[in-house]
Amino acid sequence: MLKEKIGFIGGGKMGEALMKGILKAKLSTVDNIIVSDIDKKCCQALEKETGIKTTQENKEVIANSDIIILAIKPNVMGTILEELKSDITSEHLVVSIAAGIPLNFMESSLNDGCRAIRVMPNTPCLVGETAAGYALGENATLDDGELVGRILNAVGKSFLMEEKYLDAVTGLSGSGPAFIYMVIDALADGGVKMGLPRDVSTELAAQTTFGAAKMVLEAGMHIGELKDFVTSPGGTTIEGLHALEKGGLTNALINAVEVATKKSKRLGKAFSKQKK
Repeated sequence: MLKEKIGFIGGGKMGEALMKGILKAKLSTVDNIIVSDIDKKCCQALEKETGIKTTQENKEVIANSDIIILAIKPNVMGTILEELKSDITSEHLVVSIAAGIPLNFMESSLNDGCRAIRVMPNTPCLVGETAAGYALGENATLDDGELVGRILNAVGKSFLMEEKYLDAVTGLSGSGPAFIYMVIDALADGGVKMGLPRDVSTELAAQTTFGAAKMVLEAGMHIGELKDFVTSPGGTTIEGLHALEKGGLTNALINAVEVATKKSKRLGKAFSKQKK
C-alpha cells in the first residue's frame, strides 16, 4: 500500500477511473485520497459512491497531498498551474493525464525543482484495461516513475518511455479505442447483413476482438503466426483477408495512427515554451 497521500485536481471520468482502480488494487485508502472539482454535483456523487473526501478548492488538495494528479482538460491547464504555482513545491509529485501538454510547459509553469510526470492513458482505464505511456520530467526520479507505474498498473498496463514517443502513444493507444470501435461496429454490421440479430452480432464482434487481443498478449506467438493459424488454404478466412486488403484496411489504420500522432504534436507545440 502506498504511504503517499494522493490528490486529484478534476473528478471527471479518467480521474474517477484512476481513483477506483487505486482503491480496488488496495494501493491506498479513502482516507489518503482527496479530489477537487468545480462541479459541486460531481463532488457529491464521488463522495457518495466512493467515500473519498471532495472539495471545490484546489488549494485544499495541494495542502493535503504528496502526489497531485492533474485530471483536467488541456485548455485549463495553464490557468490551474498559475493558480497553484505558489503552493506546489519540490516535495510534491505532479502528474498530468491531460492530452498534449508537454513536460516543458508544466515545468516552466511551476517553481524550480518541481517534479513532474506526463501520462497518456486511454479510456479503457474505465474498465481496468488502460494502455498508458508515461515520461519523467527533468526533476522526477526513477522512484517517482515506479510510483506512477504502480498507480497506472492498477487500471491496466503502463510503459515508461522518453517523452518524444508520447505523441505516437496518443495516436496509437490514446485514439486507438475509437479506431477499434469502428472495426467492431463494421464487423457487427457485417453479421447483421448476413442475417444475425444486431445484439448478438455486436457481442460476437466485441468478444472476437477481445479474444484476438488476448491471444496476441498471451499466446507467445507472432501476430503473423496467429493470423496463419486461423487461415486455412482455400478457406473462408483467406477470402475475407483478401477483401480487407482490397478495401485498404491496413493502410487506413496505419494512416489513422499517423495523422492522430501529427495532430498531437501540433497540439503540444501550442503549449510549448522555453524553460526558465
